[in-house]
Amino acid sequence: MKVAGRITGEALLVAKELIKEGVTTKQIDDKIRMYIKKCGAKPTFLGYGGFPGSACISINEEVIHGIPSHSRVLKNGDIVKIDVGAQWKGFTGDSAATFAVGEISEEAKKLIKTTEECFFKGIEAIEKAETPRIGDLGFAIASHAHANGFSVVEQYTGHGVGSELHEDPSIPNYGTSGRGVRIYPGMTLAIEPMINEGTKSVKVLKDGWTVVTADGKLSAHYEHSVAVTNNGIILLTKVD
Repeated sequence: MKVAGRITGEALLVAKELIKEGVTTKQIDDKIRMYIKKCGAKPTFLGYGGFPGSACISINEEVIHGIPSHSRVLKNGDIVKIDVGAQWKGFTGDSAATFAVGEISEEAKKLIKTTEECFFKGIEAIEKAETPRIGDLGFAIASHAHANGFSVVEQYTGHGVGSELHEDPSIPNYGTSGRGVRIYPGMTLAIEPMINEGTKSVKVLKDGWTVVTADGKLSAHYEHSVAVTNNGIILLTKVD
């Protein structure tokens, strides 16, 4: 899991370096695929459920599952979500982040910052709880998002991750403290706040993959695969 996570995190950094005005999402996806294969791993997303890319690349109001394309060209002011996974020796990592293209609005900056903070608020809640549960994590994430004037996507969640990309338990980004599945040492989880500027409602486009905000406002995404241990949380996909 550590190796799969490291390769995943490095692939995300490769993508980060490419993000600038005029670059297509397909160019970014190609570089991600090449890097993962160079490391002796497989792009987890490629062909997963029929997905055509090695990464999900979603722009502005697109929440998740954006399909890389030669026709999607990054523009100044865009925010870009890149979600990537690498499989190594039967185990997989899963990580995502939101990046700015050139100069973005103050509201977009706040959204990206808050989304990342939501992730770490969730981690803090797990580490502080005497008997941590999924509800502690979700409550911390949603509370921080709402306190900053944003909403939380409820239709899509984080998940267990290990030999498969999506495993139990489901990890909603909202919940009630002290409720839900117990979190034990030995678990490996993909925790991924998806935070919207406006409504929490989302819809799927006709391509059958791309999820967008129902009101067309911005969305941000931040994710790491983590391991729960007796000595706290290890961020398996954090390499920078």
